[in-house]
Amino acid sequence: MAKPILLSVDDDSDVLRAIERDLRSQYGGEYRIIGSDSPEGALDLLKQLKMRNDSVALLLADQRMPRMDGVEFIQKAMGIFPSAKRALLTAYADTNAAISAINHASINYFFLKPWDPPTEHLYPQLDDLLDDWQASFRPTFQGIRLLGTRWSPRSY
Repeated sequence: MAKPILLSVDDDSDVLRAIERDLRSQYGGEYRIIGSDSPEGALDLLKQLKMRNDSVALLLADQRMPRMDGVEFIQKAMGIFPSAKRALLTAYADTNAAISAINHASINYFFLKPWDPPTEHLYPQLDDLLDDWQASFRPTFQGIRLLGTRWSPRSY
């Protein structure tokens, strides 16, 4: 079975690299870490992942992005992967928007930028979100594969 995916979306390439680095260092063994620098590209990627029957555990999006903000992206992404956990990255000035998003758009959590050190401001909350996701996650049945020659008594 393929690893579930943690998807981060941020139009600022420095922030995107930082969040990918932090996610990979803590969760890279259990999850695939994917980043996108545009919400539109991330939605296209989610559609491709859905067609391949991949699982998405977390959607982490920046609130302030051009053309589509983080809440709008997460609302659209929920239509593709409704069971994925949802979180926003916000600046201190956007906390009211983040609180409103939690109340109206089913956002599970919001993180303030910068999240340094991640051991205090990022990982404990993500651990809780991912534990909740794991508790309700049911992987799709992939079937059973038998290896052997067609008419061999040991394979039959």
